[in-house]
Amino acid sequence: MKILGIDPGMAIVGYGLISYSGEKPELLASGSIQTGKNLTDSKRLLEIFNDLSTIVDKYKPDCASVENLFFFKNQKTVIPVAEARGVILTVLEKFNIPTYSYTPMEVKQVLTGYGRAEKKEVEQMVKIALNTDTLPKLDDTVDAIAIAICHSRSMI
Repeated sequence: MKILGIDPGMAIVGYGLISYSGEKPELLASGSIQTGKNLTDSKRLLEIFNDLSTIVDKYKPDCASVENLFFFKNQKTVIPVAEARGVILTVLEKFNIPTYSYTPMEVKQVLTGYGRAEKKEVEQMVKIALNTDTLPKLDDTVDAIAIAICHSRSMI
């Protein structure tokens, strides 16, 4: 089963595609969609729509797990992130991809056993799950991989 994990954002959308067959997950692809700050919100959302459509069409995931909005310290970013998440869900629906949502706390709980784990702890558990010493540089991409792994463990 191919699971596409997605960390939504207006500036950066992280994604990670894993293969999971009941054993250890295998990372198939990962990266980010980055939109220009000088673009209008509508152009940024269209870029997310088009780029994610290309990713879904290329990799053909069986399902997707998307980070759910839970709590934002920065009130200025909550609406743009929610808009980006809406576009992401629209793309997944367009391609008939079953979609599951997890809060950051749920992802941390599943991966580390503690819902308030630090980012470094989550990164370490992603490395262990994938049996690797290296991860992508962008936090958004690592978070997306963690969301995909979370779903693979939640299916059991």
